[in-house]
Amino acid sequence: MLPRPDSTYPTVVLFDLDDTLFDHANTARAALANSTAGLPEFQGVDLEVLYQQYSEILEEMHPQVLAGRYSYEDARRLRFQRLLTPYGLGTTPTEADQFARRHYANYQHLRRPVAGALPLLEALKPHHRIGIVTNNRTSEQQEKLAQLGMTHLVDALITSEDVGVTKPDARIYQVALERLHASPAETVMVGDNWLADVVGALAVGIRPLWLNRFGGTRALAHVDEITSLEPLEDVSLKIRGQAFVAAH
Repeated sequence: MLPRPDSTYPTVVLFDLDDTLFDHANTARAALANSTAGLPEFQGVDLEVLYQQYSEILEEMHPQVLAGRYSYEDARRLRFQRLLTPYGLGTTPTEADQFARRHYANYQHLRRPVAGALPLLEALKPHHRIGIVTNNRTSEQQEKLAQLGMTHLVDALITSEDVGVTKPDARIYQVALERLHASPAETVMVGDNWLADVVGALAVGIRPLWLNRFGGTRALAHVDEITSLEPLEDVSLKIRGQAFVAAH
C-alpha cells in the first residue's frame, strides 16, 4: 500500500487512456496478426511494417473523425481500404468492411492494459481522485475501461467527443478540473503523447508526467519522465513529484 499523501502532494491524477493505461499499440499488433493469419496476400509480410502503415493511416484519419468529417464507420472502411489495397485486398467497400469488422472483433477481444496500470490505479484510488482525459468516442472508452476492469477506479471520464475539443486544447483540461473539483496546482497529468498530454497540461498549469514507452525525445528538461508504469513505488514517487529512491 502507498503512503497517504500530505498537503504538498497532488490530490487528483489525470490519465490519458490509449497507450497510457490501455495498451493500444500491442493490442493492435496482435489484432492485425490474427486478422491477416492464413491470408495468402500477407504471406511473408513483416507484421511490424504492416502495423506502422496501419498506425500512420490511423493517426492521419483519427483527428478527422473527431472533427466530424467522417463517420466512425466510413473512416474505418476507408482506413482499411488504404491499408489493404497495396496487398490486393479491400478493393471494394464491401471487402474493406468485412475485413474491418473482423479486425475490430479481434481488437476488442485482445484488449489488454499497459503493464502496471491496474495496480497503479488501485493503489492511487484510496487517496486520490482519478480522471481520464482522452481524445476518442465516449462509448468506446467506456467499453475499454469496463473490459480492463478499471471503471470503478475512475471518478470522471472526460472525452473529446463530450467536450467538443481535443487535447491539447485547454478546454478539455478545464472541464476535467471542473468535474473533479480540482485546481491545477493539486493535479498531475500522466500520458504518453507529448503534445496532447504534456504540452496540453502545461498550458493550464497542470504538472505533467510523460510516459515515454516508445523511446521518444523529451523536448523540455524540466518535465518528469517515466518509461513504464512499473515498479509501482517508483511511479508513485514520480506522481507525487519526488525523485526515485536511490536504491532498490
